[in-house]
Amino acid sequence: MAIKNILAARNDRFGEFLLNIPAFRALKESYPGSRLSLAVNPYVRELAEAVDCIDEVLIWGNHKHRFRDILEFSRRLKAARFDLCVIFNPSKEFNLISFLAGVPSRIGYDRKWAVLLTQKIPDRKYLGLRHEVEYNLELAASAGASTNNRSISLNISGDALSVFAQAGDLRGGSTLIAIHPWTSDVLKQWPLENFRSLAARLSLLPNVRIVAIGGKEELAKSAGIFNNEAGGFINLTGKTSLKELASVLKRCSLLISGDSGPVHLAAAVGTPALAIFGTGIVAKGARRWGPWGAGHAVVEKPSLREIGVEEVYSKAEEMLKK
Repeated sequence: MAIKNILAARNDRFGEFLLNIPAFRALKESYPGSRLSLAVNPYVRELAEAVDCIDEVLIWGNHKHRFRDILEFSRRLKAARFDLCVIFNPSKEFNLISFLAGVPSRIGYDRKWAVLLTQKIPDRKYLGLRHEVEYNLELAASAGASTNNRSISLNISGDALSVFAQAGDLRGGSTLIAIHPWTSDVLKQWPLENFRSLAARLSLLPNVRIVAIGGKEELAKSAGIFNNEAGGFINLTGKTSLKELASVLKRCSLLISGDSGPVHLAAAVGTPALAIFGTGIVAKGARRWGPWGAGHAVVEKPSLREIGVEEVYSKAEEMLKK
């Protein structure tokens, strides 16, 4: 059967989504002339629309749905007559949706009602032996897809200057260092006081300004960490959409962060990332989740508390000189 209409699903957080771009590209390149649709979480939509190989973005939130909603979405997909569906984040709902939509070839992981799939592979990601990009490409390969271009990239054309203008004077020619100290997992959290000390020290470098980034949920906490110390800090926490954040990171010379989505967003817009990792839990380590591509760096130790401010500062200074 000729594959002309492909559906890919990755509807979780934006960092994980970005690490699927090479796999999406593999599907598009391996089936010339095909149409590639992508099902994503609503807040990831604007990033999905900036992926060159995607023809259509569909919305399916990463939460429990009513069965009526599942049926309605399945009927919509059935009307579109997809030939192939690849489900990149295991989901009972999406395995069921692809089945009810009558997609002839349904590929995913051997988890969460995998009996509804026509083809499945073991989910070994928990072993943390490969990068997430490579695991995603492995699933694409089971659909007969491959690519020589394994980069993650977004077509971001927005101007970050309007975003910076909201926070005050940018100072022409300033070297901007973005810092993202937040994480959704306490096991991946480098102490916030370390981030504050690091930011204060970096702000003393000639012509450097620190740009604090994060979501709305971190806005209150950020005020106590990134005050406008000697005019050196620009606090954009909670003030940007994902696309605006991509533009901001594109303007920066460096991002320093723990294991988080902005690390992968920086990589996608060509900004070097310095990521701080603990190695205590293999599946959460840098081998699987570190910044993808050239020009990035990782500081990691068995315990995040073993990583000192001086070590991260020295690595940042080294990267800024390149």
